[in-house]
Amino acid sequence: MPNPHPRRPVAKDRFAALFSTLKVQAYHDPTSRGPSTNNIRTIAWSPLGNFIATGSSGRTLRIWNPEKPQAKNSTELRGHTGAIERVAWNPTKEAELASVSSDGTCKFWDAKSAKCTATIPIGGEGLTVAWAPDGSAVITGTKTDILTTITTIPTPIAGPAWHQSIQTNQVTFNHSTPPSHLLLTRGDGSISILGWPSKELLHSVHAHTSSCVCLALSPTARYLAIGGSDAIISLYDTTDWVCRRTLTSLVGAVKSVGFSFDGSFVVGGSDEGGSLEVVHVESGEVVGKVETGGGAGVVAWHPGRYWIAFAGDGLGLKILGAGGGQL
Repeated sequence: MPNPHPRRPVAKDRFAALFSTLKVQAYHDPTSRGPSTNNIRTIAWSPLGNFIATGSSGRTLRIWNPEKPQAKNSTELRGHTGAIERVAWNPTKEAELASVSSDGTCKFWDAKSAKCTATIPIGGEGLTVAWAPDGSAVITGTKTDILTTITTIPTPIAGPAWHQSIQTNQVTFNHSTPPSHLLLTRGDGSISILGWPSKELLHSVHAHTSSCVCLALSPTARYLAIGGSDAIISLYDTTDWVCRRTLTSLVGAVKSVGFSFDGSFVVGGSDEGGSLEVVHVESGEVVGKVETGGGAGVVAWHPGRYWIAFAGDGLGLKILGAGGGQL
């Protein structure tokens, strides 16, 4: 779903000055009774950026309007009985999303009606979920390394469970429509590139010295960012699968990573430290810094603006840019 009003990319030499003008907006979840009772574990923007979903350890799945931070303007989606580990929007629809939980299910939701449209058992505690770019399928993964393919057209139907012999932390599709590849992070420090829908192993890259935790494919598909438990983000060129640079300024394991809408900048999240650093992809230069006031393990760029949503233990949801600024 292309953004009808895309922003113009900003060159690196102008970015730092403009980025420094952005202000943070905080969003308070009324179901949180203290700094650690309802920690946000996942953040996802809707395809056009009109909404942002948060899933928490307190079983709360909430849809926020980034322009209206008051909780009365948000919508709570109720149904999970365990912590919500990851949420993903249907790339072809602005109001449909899927979530996986430690309750062992993947739920599909209509954000407009706030209703659950389908519940699919996934064989264990949910860990990751990814939606195909054409909206035709969802892949889920569990903490016991069971992947499940769920076809979504016309209605969600689960296929056979697919057991992994190596710890699998996150999975994502490539950007082509229909998709042709799956990319997976592994506990042995590697990533696997599989054919889709064949699921054949096409290539494996030993990317880190310890577990690969998260990954993100740039919007241009030129680079794959891989975050590891070794506190490093590696940037791989997808044309030859060579590591072009490593980002080593993070403190603690990299829990999430993402690219700006134009693919020019990257940011990673960690549960340790007190700030986020925005890095220019082609040069490796730090061009922006966000003071978070604590560890921010969950980060997500807006799909059409240079806004960054982030969350961490006791932080709640915060969005850099929603509070004002020149970007």
